[in-house]
Amino acid sequence: MTIRPARFGEAPLLAAIVERAYGPWVPAIGRRPMPMEDDYAARIAAGEAWVLEEAGAPVALVVIERHAGHLLLDNIAVDPARQGRGEGRLLLDFVEAEAARLGLPEVRLYTNVLMERNIALYARRGYAETGREVQKGFSRVFMAKPVSGSAATAPR
Repeated sequence: MTIRPARFGEAPLLAAIVERAYGPWVPAIGRRPMPMEDDYAARIAAGEAWVLEEAGAPVALVVIERHAGHLLLDNIAVDPARQGRGEGRLLLDFVEAEAARLGLPEVRLYTNVLMERNIALYARRGYAETGREVQKGFSRVFMAKPVSGSAATAPR
């Protein structure tokens, strides 16, 4: 398996993975989660979409945004047929390594307050809750994790 930047023509494939990954959350949340409405062609053009591929085909994706002082993990999606194989873990490892490579001291993310399983997973990975807020009609939990190895956190 390889992680690489998504390619322009893959936008529909990324959207399809997100549809399958987030679809089960629609009844719980009562509406489509924001990643289901994202513009993956724009994300690819901005260099923010990365895919995990196997045998040349994307099977999972992550969307990351570089900000001053942190890397934002905007979206991570693994095809439900492949969940439980460690592919999400590989993508989280990538995001944290990318933050360190860029010299950013932390990774931040947010998730829906109703996605308790995801909140617990991030907590096990070392992400701490930093707040809760309603944005764009979604009740969100904000989390952050310091990244070791970045220029900002490396011992001097």
